[in-house]
Amino acid sequence: MLEHLDISQLSWARGQFALTAMYHWIFVPLTLGLSFLLAFFETLYVRTGNEQWKTITKFWMKLFGINFAIGVATGIIMEFEFGTNWSNYSWMVGDIFGAPLAAEGLFAFFLETTFFAVMFFGWNRVSKGFHLLSTWLVAIGSNLSALWILVANGWMQHPVGMVFNPDKARFEMENFWDVLLSPVAVSHFVHTTSSAFLLAALFVVTVCSWYLLKGRHVVMAKKSLAVAATFGLIASAFVGFTGDESAYTAAQVQPMKLAAMEGLWDGEVNADLVAVGIVNPGKKPGDNMDPFQLDIKLPYLLSLLANREFNSFVPGVNDLVYGNAEHGVVGAGEKIAQGKQAIAFLAAYKQAKDAGNTEAAQLALQQFDQVKEHIGYGYLTKAEDIVPPVPLVFYSFHVMVALGTLFPLVFAAVLFFLYKGTLQQQKWFLRAGVLSVFFGYMASQAGWIVAEVGRQPWAIQGLLPVGVARTQLTTTTVQMTFFMFLIIFTTLLIAEVRIMTRQIQNGPEGE
Repeated sequence: MLEHLDISQLSWARGQFALTAMYHWIFVPLTLGLSFLLAFFETLYVRTGNEQWKTITKFWMKLFGINFAIGVATGIIMEFEFGTNWSNYSWMVGDIFGAPLAAEGLFAFFLETTFFAVMFFGWNRVSKGFHLLSTWLVAIGSNLSALWILVANGWMQHPVGMVFNPDKARFEMENFWDVLLSPVAVSHFVHTTSSAFLLAALFVVTVCSWYLLKGRHVVMAKKSLAVAATFGLIASAFVGFTGDESAYTAAQVQPMKLAAMEGLWDGEVNADLVAVGIVNPGKKPGDNMDPFQLDIKLPYLLSLLANREFNSFVPGVNDLVYGNAEHGVVGAGEKIAQGKQAIAFLAAYKQAKDAGNTEAAQLALQQFDQVKEHIGYGYLTKAEDIVPPVPLVFYSFHVMVALGTLFPLVFAAVLFFLYKGTLQQQKWFLRAGVLSVFFGYMASQAGWIVAEVGRQPWAIQGLLPVGVARTQLTTTTVQMTFFMFLIIFTTLLIAEVRIMTRQIQNGPEGE
C-alpha cells in the first residue's frame, strides 16, 4: 500500500522526470515541424530550379541539425530514467511499453538517421531527386519516431490490448493492434504532431520577422514566410480539430482529467464550457466552496464536447470521487475496496500455489478475475487521492486553448500582408512576430502539463499508481541526479540558443 510511501523521494523522482520531459519537449516539436518544412522548401527548389529555394533549404537545415542533435541527447536520458527511477513500472509494464519503443528504434530512428547524413552532406554528391527523397524520409522518420513514443504514452493513458499475468505480477501484451490503434494513441499522435508543425511555423515567423525588421535577407524571409504561414494555417486547423477529439477521448476514458481541465466539481446535465475563469485555489472534494472566483461560461458546450450531445451528463470531480448512483458513476471508494480485494486474492493465489493447493489457487484466481479491473485503486489510501492538481490543469488547458486560437490569426495576417506587399512596413506586427515562437512553446508545454498532470496519480491509468511504479532509491540520490540533469539540460539549452542565434545572425549561405 501507499501508507508508508516516502513522499519526498517520490516528489523528487517525479520532478526529475518532469524536468527531463519538458526540456526534451523544447527540442522535439521543432524537429518534427522543421523536417517537413525542409521537405517543402526543397521540393520547391527541385520543381522550379530556383537556386534561392536551395539556399533557403540549406539555411533552415542547419538550424534543424542543431536542434536535432541536442534533442536526441535529452531523449536518450529520459528513456534511461525508466530503468533508474521507475524500475517497478519497467517490470510491470515493460512487455507492453517496450514494444513501441523498440519499434521506434527499428522502423523510425534508423530510417531517420540513415538518410540524415545524405540530407546534410549529399548536396552535389547525389542526384536532386535522391536528395529530395532523403529529406522527405528524414521528415517521415522523425514523425514516425513520435508515433511510437505517443503510442506508448497513449497506452499509459488508456491501457488496452493486454492481460495481467498473476504468476509474474506484470501486464503482458495480448493484441499489438489494440495498443497501436487505441483512440487515445491516435488522438495524441495527430494532435501532438500538428501542434509541432504549428510551432515550427512560428519559429520561421520569429526568425524572418527579425530579418525584416533589420532589413536583411528580405527575399529569403518573405519566401520562407509564405510557405511557413500556409503550413502553419493548415496545421492550426488540424490542431483545433484534433484537440476537440482529444478532449472527447479524455471524457470517455479519463473523465477526471476532463473535470480538472474545466474545473467541474459537480456533474451537470447541459454542462457549460468555461471560456475564462479564476479557480478557487482552496476548493477541495466534498466541500461547499464555490469552484470559481470569476468565470465566463458558454452554455451547454461542455456536454457537446464530452459526449457529442447537448443534454448529456458530464461527471465532475465529486461524482468521480464519491460516486453518483443517479447517473451510474461508480465512486473511487468502491473501486478502492475492489482493488484491495484484488490484491488480497492475488496474494492468496500465490500462497496457495506455492503450497501446492491447486484447488485453493484456482478459487483465488477466479475471485481475483472478478475485481482485477480496479487493482490499481487498491494501492490508494482514500478516494480523494484520485484528484489531480485542479488549478494547474485548468490554467494549463485554458492557456493552451487561448494561444491556439491566436496562432491562426498570426498566420493569416502574415499571408495578408505578404499579399498586399506591406509586411515589411508593419513594424508593430514584426515586433510581435519575433516573440511568436515563445508563445508557441508556452502552448506546447501547457498541453503536456494537461496530458501528464491531468492523469495523476496514475503511472498507468487505473492500474498502477505513480507511488508503486517508482524505484526504491534514497531521496538524496534522486536529488543529486535532479540537479545534475538540471545543470546539463540548461547548459545544452544555452548552447543551442547561442549556436542558433549565431547561425541566424550569419544568415543564409551566399548572402
